[in-house]
Amino acid sequence: MADWVGRSTALLQPLSDAIGRMVRQGAALFADDTPVKMLAPGNKKTKTARVWTYVRDEHAWSGQSPPCAWYQFTVDRKGEHPVSHLSGYKGWVHADGYSGFNGVFGDDKADEMACMAHVRRKLFDVFSSQGSAIAEQAILRIAELYAIEKEIRGMAPEERAAIRQARAKPIFDELEDWLHAQLPNISGKSPLAQAIRYALGRMPKARPYLGNGHLELDNNTAERAVKPVAIGRKNWMFSGSEGGGKAMAIAFTLIETAKLNKVDPQAWLTWVLAQIADHKITRLDELMPWRYAAPAA
Repeated sequence: MADWVGRSTALLQPLSDAIGRMVRQGAALFADDTPVKMLAPGNKKTKTARVWTYVRDEHAWSGQSPPCAWYQFTVDRKGEHPVSHLSGYKGWVHADGYSGFNGVFGDDKADEMACMAHVRRKLFDVFSSQGSAIAEQAILRIAELYAIEKEIRGMAPEERAAIRQARAKPIFDELEDWLHAQLPNISGKSPLAQAIRYALGRMPKARPYLGNGHLELDNNTAERAVKPVAIGRKNWMFSGSEGGGKAMAIAFTLIETAKLNKVDPQAWLTWVLAQIADHKITRLDELMPWRYAAPAA
């Protein structure tokens, strides 16, 4: 499938670009990246390149926009890439703590929403390896936050924010205070202390979700979007060139966006390729996977 899309890159790139614009028009998006190998020019060795993903998915708060996933390929992981990809975007960006995203945030730029799944993961690693009671207690309190999220999934943003303020905020506040209180009582060089410091560094940037129903507690939406890349690289091993990597990003954009909309990618792309050459560039919305799915529905 990816090879087939790659051969049609010139025709399909405008559609991928349109999906990228849709992603960046949302109130919030999810961002992540993953490494891929690229054949280095001039020798038979590979270098580590990057695939970035940006996802808009409003199912959690019953938004009206179809879900979209936009992928970009770069030859390295420099922070200038997400800054360029999200230039002009002023909504919320869910992201992990990678410093390369720092340039995305700031005055007249996007706002940051941190990922509590990363916080939980680091604490869980400590609990798994050491059986720490403190780590276990923190995990249980985070689980209470997720239980509330499960209940409010699909509600309107205003309802989600109101319930979070009433029920999640006290739990979040208490967890943060409790972690601060634990830190002086444990070895500063221990894995537990490292996990707690990470949590305390990220929680202030996760706090905005409590008052904004458009936000999620974690960045798992983007993490799910990079999984197909991680699975694929085990099969195709590496990209043959930068151009090949960019064609791959277009393929992932189209295929994964179709999947998010519960559309068979091959059937949809066969339909698209039959008409895109003569289709007006100003009417690309008519070729999107959700438009393809509508007659069948």
